[in-house]
Amino acid sequence: MVPLSGETLHVHFLGTAGALPSPQRNLPCIMIRRGSDTLLFDCGEGAQQQMMRARTGFTVDAVFITHWHADHFLGVFGLVQTLSFMGRSGPLTLYGPPGVHEFAGMVRQISRTTLRFPIESVELRAGSVVEFAGYAVHAFATLHGIQSLGFVLAEEGRPGRFDRERAVALGVKPGPLFGRLQRGEAVRVMRDGEEVLVRPEEVMGPPRPGRRICYTGDTRPVEDRIRDLAGGADLLIHDATFDDRDRERAEEVHHSTAGEAGAAAAALGVKTLALVHISPRYTGTAVHVEDARKQFPGEVIAPPDLTMLEIPYRD
Repeated sequence: MVPLSGETLHVHFLGTAGALPSPQRNLPCIMIRRGSDTLLFDCGEGAQQQMMRARTGFTVDAVFITHWHADHFLGVFGLVQTLSFMGRSGPLTLYGPPGVHEFAGMVRQISRTTLRFPIESVELRAGSVVEFAGYAVHAFATLHGIQSLGFVLAEEGRPGRFDRERAVALGVKPGPLFGRLQRGEAVRVMRDGEEVLVRPEEVMGPPRPGRRICYTGDTRPVEDRIRDLAGGADLLIHDATFDDRDRERAEEVHHSTAGEAGAAAAALGVKTLALVHISPRYTGTAVHVEDARKQFPGEVIAPPDLTMLEIPYRD
C-alpha cells in the first residue's frame, strides 16, 4: 500500500555562525521539522535559547552531529538539562560519527542531576541510513580535516497525480474508492452490469519524487561524491565560512568559500542554496551571496538566525 503524502517540511536556521558566535549569529544548529518529527542537525551553545526566540518549542526527536568540533555539539549539554527540567520522559537519540557513544556517556556523566529520560547513541559512517516514517537521513563523508559527516534528508517517493475524470469514466464513484486507488489498492466497481477491477496504474500518473534537503556541515567542496544522493535537492545548506577573497584560508582550514558553495549547488542542480557557517570576520553577507550567484543561477540566500523556510512540493 502506498501512503498518501502531504507532510509539512520546515527548516529553522537557529545558528548560522562559524566557530565563534557574533551578536547576530549563534553557533551552528539547523532544525528540520517534517510533519510531527523534529530533528536537530548540530547543536551549538545556546541552541535552546534560539528555540525560544524562534518559538519552536522543545520537542526534539533526535540530534545529528556532523563532527567533534566544539561549536557543533556543546549545546547538547544545555539542551538536555532544559528537556529534563521540562519533564521529558522519552529517550533522546544522538547520531554522529565515531565517538558518539563516548560523547553520550559524557553528557550523562556531566548531568549530575538525575535526568528524567534516557540518552541513546547511534554511530554513523559514510553510507549509513537512518529510517523514519516516510523519509530517511543519509550520511556522507565530508572533507574537514577530521572524521566528519554531512546529511541528506530524503523523503520517499510520492504517488503520481490522480486522474479523477479517468476514474469516473472507468466507473469509480467519487468517495472512498478514490482514496483507496490513491493508496495503491485495486477496487471493484460495477460497469455495464458487470463487476470489473480498476487498478491504480489505470488512474494514477507516474510516481513523483519526495523532497530532499542536504546539510554539508563543515567541509571543502564534496559535490562529486554526493551527486547521486543530493542531486536535484530542494535545499542545499552549504558551508560558506569565507567569501572568495579568502579562498587560501578556506583551503588551509578545510572550509568552503561562498563561490565554491555556489559551484557545488550548480553541479548538483539544486533549487535553493543557503550559505551558513559565516565567519565573524565579516560584518555582512552581501559579498558571499554575490560570489555564490556568479556560480549558481538558482536562488541563493544567506539566512539570518531564526529564519524559517517552508519547503514545498515542487509540483
